[in-house]
Amino acid sequence: MKRYNIDVAIIGGGAAGLAAAIEVKKAEFNPLIMERDLELGGILMQCIHNGFGLKEFKEELTGPEYAQRFINEINELDIPYKLDTMVIEITPDKKIYAVSKNEGLIEINSKAIILSMGCREKTRGAINVPGFRPSGIFTAGQAQRFVNIEGYLPGKTIVILGSGDIGMIMARRLTWEGCKVKAVVEIQPYVSGLLRNQVQCLEDYNIPLITSYTLTKIHGKDRLKGITISKVGRNFDQIIGTDRFIECDTLLLSVGLIPENELTRIAGAEISPMGGAVIDNNLETTIEGVFACGNVLQVHDLVDLVTAEAKRAGKNAVDYINERFGKTQKEQRKIRLNSGENVTYIKPDYVNFNELLKNLIINFRVKHPDRRIQIQLKDETNRIIYKLKKPYVIPSEMNELKINIGNLEINTECNELIIDVIPQPEPLID
Repeated sequence: MKRYNIDVAIIGGGAAGLAAAIEVKKAEFNPLIMERDLELGGILMQCIHNGFGLKEFKEELTGPEYAQRFINEINELDIPYKLDTMVIEITPDKKIYAVSKNEGLIEINSKAIILSMGCREKTRGAINVPGFRPSGIFTAGQAQRFVNIEGYLPGKTIVILGSGDIGMIMARRLTWEGCKVKAVVEIQPYVSGLLRNQVQCLEDYNIPLITSYTLTKIHGKDRLKGITISKVGRNFDQIIGTDRFIECDTLLLSVGLIPENELTRIAGAEISPMGGAVIDNNLETTIEGVFACGNVLQVHDLVDLVTAEAKRAGKNAVDYINERFGKTQKEQRKIRLNSGENVTYIKPDYVNFNELLKNLIINFRVKHPDRRIQIQLKDETNRIIYKLKKPYVIPSEMNELKINIGNLEINTECNELIIDVIPQPEPLID
């Protein structure tokens, strides 16, 4: 069995893994990227639409163009990577075991690990759809690969269940290819993807969006013949008598993404209820020296945000090595971050306060859309220590707070901070 000794092992060669590796290399440490696919770039390689890079490069790029810029930098910096390599185990002492066709079983010993495995789509089994199991049912990402990479059309008359970003983008893509997209059906009363995709992909192409409806029956035994959708109430219960039949030969599912955290669980890291690893403000998991970033941690709206988070993970991994194998460790005080009533989740899960902590980045999503709101950071006694006005919040857009910790008055005995989103007590003034 071959053995490698490196500074930072990076699992996943998508946007997050590439950005993290570059950050580590620029700090003059030795990274190694392990990617199970046959090429670097991750899911970006099948996202041939534009809209990437507006924050990172200040210009509009396609997915492959965005990825190629990082791949070029990886090659210029001579960062090693292993393709077609599947990581099968991470031990608590940061040993990694992987298998590949060329090298067989390999062992990697590292001082720090960055997890950047991305996420996967929910399938039909995750939403309990009744009916037969005919051909013609795909996830939206699977159909995207068929069309953009393999050159096959999944069908001719399409219905898309769920209004995630990939689903709306594929509605436009299949329309370009001459297919008839009959409807995008969404169980919520609002789209679950970005508003810009609702406008550019659905409204601009007159593709019907049917909200507050869900799939209740699949028709067809060998090949899909059509589907039945039904209106749902406030608790998502089917309303009797509202059934609508739509004839189609293909159903695409765009019903959510799940962080790919199987390796994180194997390593023994704690997983939050929303699926990502429990982390502190340094993106470090509950295992010392193991960091997480990108969609394996939380599903991001934009790849530019993934890149920014991955750069932080790379920098923090370098700081960890310098501290762990160099200077003595700092005294830290751990404070838990919890979600308020209209907050789905919050990252980081806790904050390690020390004398060097200046800025704190907090990401969260809301459960329900709201207008004219105030975001509040409160301590366990409900004392507001930070507040920010916003004109609106919606579940499909991740919110980011950049807080100067030095300006906050946090009690030395405080053990918990709460992020809450409430209707604004006074009129919004710009």
